[in-house]
Amino acid sequence: MANFKLDKILRENIKGLKAYASARDEYVSDGSTMVFLDANENPYENGVNRYPDPQQRGVKSILSSQKNVPATSILLGNGSDEVLDLIFRAFCEPTQDNIITLPPTYGMYKVLADINAIENREVLLDQSFEPDVNEILKIVDKHTKIIFLCSPNNPTGNTFSEERMLKILKEFNGIVVMDEAYIDFASRASWMQRIEDFPNLVVTQTLSKAYGMAGIRLGICYASPEIITVLNKIKPPYNVNELTQQRAISRLSSRDEVSLEIENILQERTKLETSLAAIDFVKEVYPSEANFILAKVDDANIRYDQLLKRGIVVRNRSSQPLCNNTLRFSVGTPDENSVLIKALENLMLTPVK
Repeated sequence: MANFKLDKILRENIKGLKAYASARDEYVSDGSTMVFLDANENPYENGVNRYPDPQQRGVKSILSSQKNVPATSILLGNGSDEVLDLIFRAFCEPTQDNIITLPPTYGMYKVLADINAIENREVLLDQSFEPDVNEILKIVDKHTKIIFLCSPNNPTGNTFSEERMLKILKEFNGIVVMDEAYIDFASRASWMQRIEDFPNLVVTQTLSKAYGMAGIRLGICYASPEIITVLNKIKPPYNVNELTQQRAISRLSSRDEVSLEIENILQERTKLETSLAAIDFVKEVYPSEANFILAKVDDANIRYDQLLKRGIVVRNRSSQPLCNNTLRFSVGTPDENSVLIKALENLMLTPVK
């Protein structure tokens, strides 16, 4: 990070790119009654006949106030996956550059690398599901543009050591993406408050988890104004639709309701951890700072099928490195969790065939 220069890691074609200027970029309404004849819209009002604000100012204003981050350091996307894709397209030259990911982790990093023709260098987490920092830094070369750190990590549920993450931030001169999709369930603070300290830090979050808004697809990116300016140049002009913006503003304004739901999920997570540990074929319950629990069982394939036959869908993560015979359980409502535990208790009486 000591030698981090944004201009050095930007793709050449992005440096000189002139962003598309939409009608709603050229004229920003101040709330006055105007006759809009500039954007070739259908003039008959139905609530969505006008183009949405391309900069989502209403949503950003609330986030800026709640998170104590300048609006100029916020970018919104059509889900976090669009935000991640924009980061690839801004900094990674196809067929030349590489990224580093730390399996087991969120699978879209690899998918996006493949889509953008970027080499994905994988460094397995250690046995404690922590980043192997020395190995990560060892494989960095001049074409390494991004390191992805998912904390709390999916599917393991743990947050990474602050000391290890700081070492990566300080010694790597490319972009460090901290994926914090589950941060609202964690005991540790978000890294978004450190973006002024680290110009190479990008923090991504979402309204899909703690805010219960997976259906509206709204991802959030916090970074330096310089990085946000670059990402704004390449994002589609109307990437976040009007209905999404309206629902996001409504939900973000319901902080007490969201806080209560998070509190309930955390309480249910604790109960679920205790209940899972009492199931004889559950071999290990891994500590979680997310809204899910990873557990090792005797035979994940069989237990997955047994639960499915009982109308319960969980996630079999056995195909992931370090996750042999593991199931991932999302924390549901108290009733849903009771149904799960009762089913697991009944399975203790069912011999594995």
